[in-house]
Amino acid sequence: MTSTSALAPLSDIVADLSRDLPPEARLQRLLEALMESFPCDAAVLLQLEEDHLVPRAVKGLNHEAMGRRFAVADQPRLQRILHSRGPIRFAADSDLPDPYDGLVDAPGGDIDVHDCLGAPLHLDGEVWGVLTLDAMAVGAFASLDQQLFETFVSVATASIRAAAVIQSLETELERQQWVSAAGQQGSNALEMVGSSPPMEKLYRETHVVARADVSVLIQGETGVGKELVARLIHRQSLRAHQPMIQVNCAALPESLAESELFGHERGAFSGADQARAGKFELADGGSLLLDEVGELPLAIQAKLLRVLQSGEIQRVGSDRAHHCDVRIIAATNRNLEEEVANGNFRADLYHRLNVYPLTVPPLRQRREDIPLLAGHFMQQCERRLGLRRVRLTPAARRWMQDYHWPGNVRELDHAITRGVVKRLSEHGGRPRIVELAPRHLGADPPAHAPEPPATQPAPVAVESDLSLAEAVDQFKREFILHRLARHDDNLSATARSLGIDRGNFHRQLKRLGLR
Repeated sequence: MTSTSALAPLSDIVADLSRDLPPEARLQRLLEALMESFPCDAAVLLQLEEDHLVPRAVKGLNHEAMGRRFAVADQPRLQRILHSRGPIRFAADSDLPDPYDGLVDAPGGDIDVHDCLGAPLHLDGEVWGVLTLDAMAVGAFASLDQQLFETFVSVATASIRAAAVIQSLETELERQQWVSAAGQQGSNALEMVGSSPPMEKLYRETHVVARADVSVLIQGETGVGKELVARLIHRQSLRAHQPMIQVNCAALPESLAESELFGHERGAFSGADQARAGKFELADGGSLLLDEVGELPLAIQAKLLRVLQSGEIQRVGSDRAHHCDVRIIAATNRNLEEEVANGNFRADLYHRLNVYPLTVPPLRQRREDIPLLAGHFMQQCERRLGLRRVRLTPAARRWMQDYHWPGNVRELDHAITRGVVKRLSEHGGRPRIVELAPRHLGADPPAHAPEPPATQPAPVAVESDLSLAEAVDQFKREFILHRLARHDDNLSATARSLGIDRGNFHRQLKRLGLR
């Protein structure tokens, strides 16, 4: 090929420098251009990682070559290329073993006689790796245009730099998207509502631990707001200007958990078409929320522990370790002490996470916060749905206060949202004021049930001639009738408010002659 015709592929590669291409595609196009310009059967770009050379782009070798790692100490040809000042050629009669013997994807690829050409690649004065060309024809590189090849090496270096910059920019863009998403949640999403003593205690602890920069384990039932507490810790910490990355450990398939947490290199496993940063890398400098950490498989727990101990991560398919400065905030609705005792959670990992434990109280332990939370969620509905006002009937307020809320704050939020939608569907339009009754919130009373008066049960006369058992039964009748009225005669809601199961409640009604 003449020098003029060899420049055509080179011009395409130069043009690629200004194009938005995935790093892998950019490097692959570079090798294709090299093979078009120079008589060879294989071309490989290898990156130096500590004492190994790792293929980053391959053309003309068997597919399995991408999964190999070439130890520099065991490969004298690659070692000489690394330490050379420029391109170096190994003739067919070289007595140094070729690293690609048996890997060339061409007829006769298993023979050990062919020409080899290589050049070191430098970025910012440091050795990045090597470029190698292999030809099955003896003497293929004997009349090589040295100047043209060196030009290709320079363009190769520029392409590698562009690929590295693009990958760095993509990782930073993903980080910034997490930061932006957290900011767009608005102040409402970062506001803990409540003034009860348990919440005041949680506020104080959250503020103190946020500045301490230690691992935090947030415990509490489903729906209490553990994620909200974690985000408040991050927002009040010294890392607030960095992203907080969240991982739902319960949704991680065990086969992909390591890749999701620590990242992977291209070709590390089937389907890994390009390198990808893991959640630890994205959270570097910020916080990593391990939500539902108690659901992690034991095998992943061991790998997570090693990262927490060393502060270093290693992508799947890479021998290179990266240091990550990440604050761990873990959340769980499980009792991890019991999980450790039962062999479902590693004790050493538990102690690593549990540097400072926080417990978010369930809603039933802070009932005085229910009206505040209800007002907060109703205002959110007003904004989302463009309503002027959402309010509760007195019966709805009483039902809310008596209900035990097994789903906690999340259930309350959903009940109000669902109630507003139900009320709008009944009205058939957009009323000026949307008023929610118990049946809209989940009590499901008869649609025609009137609003009960706010009466109190009549006291049992102390001077009566009733026996103690008779007086107790009379009080029970009056108390249950009063509670039934408050719940629009809904048996299930009344039983829940009394703290007894429905079957036992029915037996009580029958015994007391109320049914």
